[in-house]
Amino acid sequence: MEGSQPPRTTPVLTLTVNPALDLSTWTERVLSGHKLRCGPSRTDPGGGGVNVARVVHRLGGRVLAVHTAGGPVGEAYRRLIDAEGVPTRVVPVRGSTREDFTVDERATGRQFRFVLQGPELGEDEWQACLDAVDESLPPGGYVVASGSLAPGVPEDFYARVARLARSRGARCIVDASGPALAAALAQGVFLVKPSRRELGAHVGAELETEQEQVDAASALVADGSAELVALTLGAEGAVLASAEGVRRLAVPSVKVSSTVGAGDSFLGAFVLRLAQGRPVADAFRSAVAAGTATVLRRGTELCRPGDVERLETELPAVVLRRPGDPSSRT
Repeated sequence: MEGSQPPRTTPVLTLTVNPALDLSTWTERVLSGHKLRCGPSRTDPGGGGVNVARVVHRLGGRVLAVHTAGGPVGEAYRRLIDAEGVPTRVVPVRGSTREDFTVDERATGRQFRFVLQGPELGEDEWQACLDAVDESLPPGGYVVASGSLAPGVPEDFYARVARLARSRGARCIVDASGPALAAALAQGVFLVKPSRRELGAHVGAELETEQEQVDAASALVADGSAELVALTLGAEGAVLASAEGVRRLAVPSVKVSSTVGAGDSFLGAFVLRLAQGRPVADAFRSAVAAGTATVLRRGTELCRPGDVERLETELPAVVLRRPGDPSSRT
């Protein structure tokens, strides 16, 4: 439409306390005791919150990525994210930013992912991360706390972020696992995005059946842990639980090149659509499209906007099942 403007988005802030310089490559076979000759390599600035910010930015949203950086690896990391044009606020740390690497085995299609620990943060360093969030958090906006906690960071760190967000009238979104996830849920958040494995570990069950998955996600909404629970299920799609009921969306059949960053892309598209004022069902649809678009890319490359737009049109209708109603509504 002539003269139309792109939707004005609410600001999004992401926090990454344990970012990683992601290296990806391939070899014909992974064999012990052998020198493995690899193909061309790719390097990307990774880590949950930074990946979310990269997706929000490339899909047209307003975002600020708060992340730590230290040492020579941290300098290389900063140059890579600056080259993408993502606005950042860097919290310097004494230790060197970690590196992760992913190796694809071409003969079998298997993927091997090696996730390193990262530097230990002192109290002054992780407190500086909280201060950066407090100073940068847009009132009424969104803050996404995502990724593993670096050694030395307290288990209730994301719960502290949630309290900061609430004090500023902002909405906190968490993507974490283990004790960090449990502490955040005990505090209460706006949105949480666990995988089946992460939610299963939290509730102490395998969540093998659809009903078990729905019940576990819905229970977090019912007890006030989260307003929205987006449960990602890989090739089986995703489940979204809210006070309205439960939505489930299957993913289109695609050739999977790499699963690295798919969950982060899911979350990035989700929060962007919410920040644009789009309905939850639309945000959920975009999220599944972005996650699927990422698995099309090799190594540690994230989704491309054209693939996201195309997949959104190919996805089936989002179905809502309301509490106590066995029927489904679109």
